[in-house]
Amino acid sequence: MAHNINYNEQTEKHSFFSVKEKAWHNLGQIIQDYPTSAEAIGHAGLDYEVEKRKLFTPCLQEISLNGETIHNQIEVPNYFSTVRTDNNTVLGVVGKEYQIVQNRDAFSFFDSIVGGDGILYETAGALGKGERTFITAKLPDYIRVGNDDLIEKYLFLTTSHDGSGSITAAFTPIRIVCANTLNAAMHNKTNTVRIRHTSNAKQRLEQAHKVMGISDMLSAQMETIFNDWTKVRITDTEVKKLIQSALVPNKEVLKTIQEGKENELSTCFNNMVDSAFEYAMSDPTQLMDTTKGTLFGAYNAVTGYFQNVRNYKDDEAKLTSLLMGGTGQIRTQSAFNLCLDFANKGANGLILN
Repeated sequence: MAHNINYNEQTEKHSFFSVKEKAWHNLGQIIQDYPTSAEAIGHAGLDYEVEKRKLFTPCLQEISLNGETIHNQIEVPNYFSTVRTDNNTVLGVVGKEYQIVQNRDAFSFFDSIVGGDGILYETAGALGKGERTFITAKLPDYIRVGNDDLIEKYLFLTTSHDGSGSITAAFTPIRIVCANTLNAAMHNKTNTVRIRHTSNAKQRLEQAHKVMGISDMLSAQMETIFNDWTKVRITDTEVKKLIQSALVPNKEVLKTIQEGKENELSTCFNNMVDSAFEYAMSDPTQLMDTTKGTLFGAYNAVTGYFQNVRNYKDDEAKLTSLLMGGTGQIRTQSAFNLCLDFANKGANGLILN
């Protein structure tokens, strides 16, 4: 499997660090103790700055001066390149309103969430040429499901330096026993804060306490809901129907399922459903008291499929799918909504509208 971790030719290191466990093809720096934010930036190779520079295009009309041909240049109005100052690598092209947020400011965002007290930086890195960076930090305490099933609470932040997206910070709970990301937004509220790269971006980063408020609210709600789901029984047939409904890629497939024409579904879709169902029925993490035959187990079947079963072209694609609004995150949200409906309506809630 390919990777897209930035390799810094000057330091001869990959721009990634993790605490105790290596990831992504055993690349990057592994450290034994949780670092401070300043140390994390250094370990991850994110201690570079980015600046906006004017863009120029060649002039088609050549100018002759003293017998020499001069290739004149025209400045491109209202657009700039973003450039790493340590190696002069061009990262992207942005408009005049684009505001650069340096990597150190993204880390200070996390520090300000909980005053730096109790937050544990676990991974960070840069992708491509350094145009996209990400950070994960673990918060104190757990979401507890039953007696022994613990879910760790993480904050995930990603930002880009190429104009491709907003600064995004999200609350991301991860079930310890199987590393499933259990992302979900409840009651039409998001688990994510997005900040555009505009003139007030740095000031808005100072409103980081909003993310902590989201994580506190979602932690309490999830703990209640997940524990309730461990008491809701669901049959194997209903589990497969829930998986099928959660994985529908478009309205046409949904209509086919609603009309009872499963024999017309594609082989690719059926194989995906079968793989997720096999995980639901046989993976050891699905045989615990909190998951076997329960609605909580059905939800974990979908999250587990995207986390532990599905093949991705590379690790960046997996990161995008699970944490950056990709397919895995969307389908996980669908599964969560279906489980909410099943808890209230039984089998009648297993088809999305």
